[in-house]
Amino acid sequence: MKFLSTFVTFENLHEVRRLCHWGPIIALSVISICSTMAILDSIIWYWPLDTTGGSINFIMLINWTVLILYNYFNAMFVGPGYIPLGWKPGNQHDTCYLQYCTMCQGYKAPRSHHCRKCNRCVMKMDHHCPWINNCCGHLNHAYFTSFLLLAPLGCSHAAIIFIMTMYTQLYERISFGWSTVKIDMSAVRQFQPLMPFSVPAFAATLFALGLALGTTIAVGMLFVIQMKVIIRNKTSIESWIEEKAKDRIQHYQTGEDFIFPYDLGSRWLNFKQVFTWSGMPRGDGLQWPVHPKCHQHTLTIEQLKQKADKRVRSVQYRAVGDYNGACCPLSKGLQTFFRTPCTEEPRIPLNKGDTILATRGTKWWMYGDKVLNEQQVAAGERVRGWFPRRCVEKCHYDTAASDNTSDKKVN
Repeated sequence: MKFLSTFVTFENLHEVRRLCHWGPIIALSVISICSTMAILDSIIWYWPLDTTGGSINFIMLINWTVLILYNYFNAMFVGPGYIPLGWKPGNQHDTCYLQYCTMCQGYKAPRSHHCRKCNRCVMKMDHHCPWINNCCGHLNHAYFTSFLLLAPLGCSHAAIIFIMTMYTQLYERISFGWSTVKIDMSAVRQFQPLMPFSVPAFAATLFALGLALGTTIAVGMLFVIQMKVIIRNKTSIESWIEEKAKDRIQHYQTGEDFIFPYDLGSRWLNFKQVFTWSGMPRGDGLQWPVHPKCHQHTLTIEQLKQKADKRVRSVQYRAVGDYNGACCPLSKGLQTFFRTPCTEEPRIPLNKGDTILATRGTKWWMYGDKVLNEQQVAAGERVRGWFPRRCVEKCHYDTAASDNTSDKKVN
């Protein structure tokens, strides 16, 4: 009991609830199906007690499963690391360079962002991953990337086992009417397998093969994306900030030369910021090594400029119809239904007469902040998300500037 108490405490027991989500359920189901079928098929195809090769094959298969689950659960339960609630920088003067989070009642440290799913400010947030039902950030970036590497490798090994099992068990049964395909199988063991390879076993193997191949391709692509993030030391959110910085400089012709502060100039140095022998990334998640021409708040200052620019460039719309916040509202037309944004960002319900400040959008959907009353603003509430373009019309008068002036006081 003492041994278990070191791992399960009242402080971290609530983290187990992360498993009760469609992402981990699907991910663990795929891992379980592929691993179980690979173990059973390896017994049929290459009995591990026959030869050294069979033993190595079986040990490698178990090894893939253990390593995949180890990194998966670490990515989920270790978490990205969160900024302490009510955090303030040591130097009070630095607060003018930082954004204030009304939800966490504290300042956002450099590279941190507030996650609406976790409801916390996350250290070096890259994205919120539904497959681990947690954010990918500072503390779990190495575990998450290792999982993305090991899953395709393990699934590739399992796919080979599935193919060879079907090949060795069915080569004598393939008939095309006038002849039978004969393949030299002298290298395969001669005694009968311990388990029969029946029609249900064939169907299960074929299904597992599809899962393994699909996982290899999909997760392999995610691994490539995450390796680009690591060797550039630039998260997905920061790439978007950099792109908007270039757009802002070009739009206003300011002549600024924006340098991304966290790229250390060497892929190896960037790589060592995440992967270390201790397993824990370098840094405390609050301060970071930066480019010689930059300082700790280069990026946060750019974020403040972009936030102010967004207020200026936002367009005011008024709701002309009700919208219940559905992800794919069929009542708003087929194009709106099929062109819904592929993102986990929320949809905001609207009532006729509501005012929204739109900041971006597509042909059929728009994204913006809903204008709230004084009581809601004073309470720190903020409602933003996607809504159908058909529900709103552009205001012929623009009061966004005056409304945003009051918002600045709150933010």
